[in-house]
Amino acid sequence: MGDLIPGVERIAVLRAGGLGDFVFALPALESLRAAYPAAEITLLTGPRHHELVEKRPGPWDIVEVVPPYPGVRDEEDPGESAEAFLQRMRDRRFDLAVQMHGGGRHSNHLIRGLGAGTTVGCRTVDALPLDIELPHIYRHSEAIRWLELISLIGGRFRSPSPRLAVTAEDIAAAHEVLPPNAVEGPLVTLHPGAGSPRRRWPVEAFASLADDLTRAGASVVLVGGPEDSQLTDAVSRAVGKAAVDLGGRLTLPALVGLFARASLHVGNDSGPAHIARAVAPATLTLVWGPNMLTAGPIGPATHHRAALGWGVNCPDCGLQVVDRECSHESSVVADIELDEVRSNALELLGLP
Repeated sequence: MGDLIPGVERIAVLRAGGLGDFVFALPALESLRAAYPAAEITLLTGPRHHELVEKRPGPWDIVEVVPPYPGVRDEEDPGESAEAFLQRMRDRRFDLAVQMHGGGRHSNHLIRGLGAGTTVGCRTVDALPLDIELPHIYRHSEAIRWLELISLIGGRFRSPSPRLAVTAEDIAAAHEVLPPNAVEGPLVTLHPGAGSPRRRWPVEAFASLADDLTRAGASVVLVGGPEDSQLTDAVSRAVGKAAVDLGGRLTLPALVGLFARASLHVGNDSGPAHIARAVAPATLTLVWGPNMLTAGPIGPATHHRAALGWGVNCPDCGLQVVDRECSHESSVVADIELDEVRSNALELLGLP
């Protein structure tokens, strides 16, 4: 473990990727807070992170949205320019800036632009150097990576299992979309979406699972963002009244509230699965085998499990896609057996 950096009063932490990326960083943020309990921590995030954490207690004091910045945030945003943002952050006079946003090819430029007294972060061989660095090895647990990074500046290595505080706003938002009397039996949330079609278990399999869980006495709720609404609608139409479709109708607080209320979440390897793992009592994530190394559940198998798909060749062109990509989008987790998912789900629910 490295030594604490003396005189640190203001810390900036960059973590502006996807929602799952942010959840991976939660244990490291807790470690940073414990190491520098009196410091003011400013979290530099994307818009979705801001929605998730702005009013939520956690190891941060201030939340700032990073404007579009090459390789860090590539979407268009008519708001503050990168130059104005960096100047405003330099005026904060950070003592320490921590890069928790990948290997630094782009993000180290941003971190160095903050003008902090000390810079810390991961680095690939083609990234700008920082004052304190950890080599970025891709095939490595994301949660453990960031804990290792914080240990270089005095943080104590702790459990890599994430925890996200649940607020009264979350509970109220969940009740608004799904009143308590709408649920009979244990509540199971299903998420058939994922950012890449490669990581999606078939809709037909989710529909069969929903039918099986309903017959076992569970109440099934389909969740997802607007981009998932076609998928949740397809599952809903296949199972009829066996599931409540909330796809595209959930704010992030409502999603967190539902996960806190649920007995189990089952979903593809995606942002909602990682949020659920930080909130719900039990989760079952459908994960492509190689991604288990970087994004798989860490924690007791009595609560959080994974069912693995082992398709390493593109079903359309045969290309080996572990370290390469092709233009096709066929699923590499379609080989996960329904029986395996069903048996794990029922066991986690304590149902026969």
